[in-house]
Amino acid sequence: MTELVRHGLSNSKIAGRRQVSVDAVKYHVANILQKLGFSNRGALRSWDGICRDSHLFGKARMMHDDQQLGMIGQVARSVKDIEEATEWYRNTLGLPHLYSFGNLAFFNCSGVRLFLSQGEGGAAESVLYFQVGDIHAAATSLEARGVKFTHAPHMIHRHENGREEWMAFFEDNEKRPLAIMAQVDQ
Repeated sequence: MTELVRHGLSNSKIAGRRQVSVDAVKYHVANILQKLGFSNRGALRSWDGICRDSHLFGKARMMHDDQQLGMIGQVARSVKDIEEATEWYRNTLGLPHLYSFGNLAFFNCSGVRLFLSQGEGGAAESVLYFQVGDIHAAATSLEARGVKFTHAPHMIHRHENGREEWMAFFEDNEKRPLAIMAQVDQ
């Protein structure tokens, strides 16, 4: 649940994903905040910690000032109807469908992942996700160069094979969204 809050989901969206009541989510979020000594959700979103059930927990962090962004690993695009879009990108464009999760669909574009999400309202700005080897070291290096993160590194998904997807979000000089991403195996 910690990672869902860190990713910016509301209590009602977390309740829907976890199939629990909103009151249950409020209770657990309050417990998490109390245990970490935080007064609000915003503090949790900025927390750079690693949950115990993550593959990164207990691993030494690499601290290099020369962290470089890798190739673009993912591009996000908002769509009106995820089922229609999934069918069109898979069958019309012929893109390999990697997996779907709720109102999200992922495709392989020659090594760059296309991330479609069903949007509410108008078209959202595309997000570029840069691959990095060590997400915490990259975030630290970028912060030292003046980048201000809107979300600290956090795990957004654990695949059935155990691979973890980690992301951290920031804005460019014109306040457009950008992110760094890393995949972590056991």
